[in-house]
Amino acid sequence: MADATDRPIWRKVVDFPLVAMVLSLVVLGLVLGVATAATLLLPVDQLSENAVIVINGLVVPLLAFATYKLVLRRLGEHPRDDLPMAPAIRHLVLGILGAAVLMSAIVGIAALLGGYRIAGWGGSTSVLQILFLAGVQAGFVEEVISRGIIFRYLEEFGGSWFALVLSSLIFGFLHAGNDNATLLSSVAIAMEAGVLLGGAYMLTRNLWLAIGIHFGWNVVQGYVWDVAVSGHEVDGMLDARATGDVLISGGAFGLEASVIAMVLATGAGLAVVWWAVKRGHVVRPWWMRDRSLPPLAPENTGRSVATQDPES
Repeated sequence: MADATDRPIWRKVVDFPLVAMVLSLVVLGLVLGVATAATLLLPVDQLSENAVIVINGLVVPLLAFATYKLVLRRLGEHPRDDLPMAPAIRHLVLGILGAAVLMSAIVGIAALLGGYRIAGWGGSTSVLQILFLAGVQAGFVEEVISRGIIFRYLEEFGGSWFALVLSSLIFGFLHAGNDNATLLSSVAIAMEAGVLLGGAYMLTRNLWLAIGIHFGWNVVQGYVWDVAVSGHEVDGMLDARATGDVLISGGAFGLEASVIAMVLATGAGLAVVWWAVKRGHVVRPWWMRDRSLPPLAPENTGRSVATQDPES
């Protein structure tokens, strides 16, 4: 592959981080738009609602995966694959388990403080929506967009800290249109999920851990604990109620808008970011590094070759 500085001017423009980000979003948006339109052509009268949910929840992520592998990973000054298959299972499992523990701790503290109460067993009528739409589809597609495209190219342009702050704000306020959303809920998601998921990407330099966390967070809070998923009411395994002070319970939006989640999840996110910093996974802004080298090259992160993580 030709050195980035030797490429023709049109390629330099296309590969510039912010241009590559917009181009990637357009390409993925077109593919997902076609996929969404295609689901409208499904013979709903001949399929059950559950079948439509499962089809939509699997086809859209598969198309996003194919688009990433065939097109998106080839874009930018230094093309790379943020969906390598080797660490996929391990990172997915770690992410799901970590999110399950974190969300369960949030629920437990909320219950102790009077913000969460179990009334009995639920009907589990939302299980497919939670697993396939809030879990598989949202977990995969939102991470490809938010970390695989937005974070990646913001980082290549302005460095890791710029990307972490701006991508977290974007992610939080993309949820501003959800049911029962408030300014507080958007800020809370930016703090909790934006930092935690961005930190997971910084730490592993692939998307699988973030996808696992996103999936586990939504499924455990929605199905296991019957907590509204980012404002969307669900019917999970239990029949639970948000009670007491909304700062403790999160109110109608769910525990993601609670002070408890803001403290615990943001704290977990900052710990992951700190771990990434310790591993030397902090990228300098493009104007402060050698753009002929990959962003995570030792010369571009301040690491010495001796301390470079071979798995990064």
